[in-house]
Amino acid sequence: MNLPNKLTVSRFVLTVGFLVVMFSRIPFHETIALVLFSAGGLTDFFDGEIARQRKLITNFGILMDPLADKIMVCSAFIAFVDLGWIPAWMVVVIVARELAITGLRLLATSKNVVLAAERYGKHKTISQIVAIIAILVVASYQDWGIVGRAVFGFGLFGRPWSLWFTEISKWVAVALTVISGCVYLWRNRALYMDDL
Repeated sequence: MNLPNKLTVSRFVLTVGFLVVMFSRIPFHETIALVLFSAGGLTDFFDGEIARQRKLITNFGILMDPLADKIMVCSAFIAFVDLGWIPAWMVVVIVARELAITGLRLLATSKNVVLAAERYGKHKTISQIVAIIAILVVASYQDWGIVGRAVFGFGLFGRPWSLWFTEISKWVAVALTVISGCVYLWRNRALYMDDL
């Protein structure tokens, strides 16, 4: 197994660790969850960069990298619904898009076609990761002492600026999720239109 694929697999492990810590009662569990999720986000960046630079692109990576992203992101958003940190409808939109695209990829595989990730999908994933990290920062920065409160609790229009940023990042993530899903389904419509 090459390095990019190892990084992809590590994202599954980091997701499990993130969920275990997220629902634990250990001290600073939100901060630890933030670190684990951020590490997962970094593996998403590095596995693609290394695969392209070293020409280590494989069918395993093409299929499993987006799947690892979807599992990591959807797990975090679903956990946040349970904690009341994000509206359920936003997560339904995100998860529905991910399931639809995964279904399209499976259909493509059955026809011996491998669908690689597209630019819109990459922007969508980045926006989702940013939103999740922002939510975790808002949940945990009070534990970081005076520095955390000074940096992330600085007021803007009567609320900490990090709260404004988090709200905006949620909406951007949902918007890019919908747009990228529609573009992906439209560009690959030949795969499913023949079966209708």
